[in-house]
Amino acid sequence: MIVVVDERELVKDGYTSLFGREGIPSTGFDPREFGEWVNTAADSDIAAVEAFLLGQGEATLELPRAIRDRTQAPVIAVSDQPSLEATLALFDCGVDDVVRKPVHPREILARAAAIRRRLRAITNFTEIGPIKVFSDGRDPEIAGDVFPLPRRERRILEYLVSNRGRRVSKTQIFNAIYGIFDEEVEENVVESHISKLRKKLRKKLGFDPVDSKRFLGYCIDWS
Repeated sequence: MIVVVDERELVKDGYTSLFGREGIPSTGFDPREFGEWVNTAADSDIAAVEAFLLGQGEATLELPRAIRDRTQAPVIAVSDQPSLEATLALFDCGVDDVVRKPVHPREILARAAAIRRRLRAITNFTEIGPIKVFSDGRDPEIAGDVFPLPRRERRILEYLVSNRGRRVSKTQIFNAIYGIFDEEVEENVVESHISKLRKKLRKKLGFDPVDSKRFLGYCIDWS
């Protein structure tokens, strides 16, 4: 999920709409509302955020450090001021990158992915056994063969692999895939997506690598 922070309703709505067209869940905050949310939100909600996009607002320069107290997710600022001083001020307050309007949502996603790679000092893929998942939107591979998946199932597999060895709840998966503020989709849809994903993995691998336990959640690991 992408969190957009800007005091202008049109800007927030515009970016959330654009991310939605790319199949990426997002939500918008006023800077002051966001300051309260980032300090009080549950850890599972914060963990569902893939990147923060900061725009205009009096409190904007105070937000990066508040974000860093909770997460290492990329913080990207969108600047309306084409000046060196404004750009340096944004970097000084702790943002990871600065972009200027107009900027396509795909560029923002690509920059966020690049920042995550640098922060984690990893390549753009993660391997678990013969499964390789990518951070750039490509279909995963199994034993070197492309393993085509619908977008939701692919993102669930990416989330499970990124949390390998840990159990994640249905709610955590839903938040990561649909966004914590999506009220139009029922959380139970996750069970359907996971069931289809496990069936395909079982057919390809000969067994199901996803372990599920009632009330505890899902886990993927490779012994």
